Amino acid sequence: MLDSQAFLWWRIDDPQLSRVAERVLRDTSNQVFFSAASAWELAIKSKSGKLKVHDGLIENLGPELESEGFEVMPITLAHALRAASLPIHHRDPFDRMLVAQTQIEDLAIVSNDAIFDAYRVRRLW
Repeated sequence: MLDSQAFLWWRIDDPQLSRVAERVLRDTSNQVFFSAASAWELAIKSKSGKLKVHDGLIENLGPELESEGFEVMPITLAHALRAASLPIHHRDPFDRMLVAQTQIEDLAIVSNDAIFDAYRVRRLW
């Protein structure tokens, strides 16, 4: 599962993306998921001015994810219920959804955010 920030760094080849994350994302044998929650987060933050993204990223997110070979992970009822039941280590609803999805789908998350460690999910960085 690809965290929003890691995705943005991947897109612009930012040196803040770790070597481990870069290797994981470049390896075409890995199945990389991008959550619908991350798309929602990027769209909201872009619209509110909290996040500057290049023109057209939000409108072309689907084709861009497809061209990278990333799969969109929809939000299911099970994901929503798990996110709601998580301990309150973190109040960010988007990150809580990523935790729920990685737990239910038995995935690792590619993220530099150590808050995910509190939920005992596998974090690659």
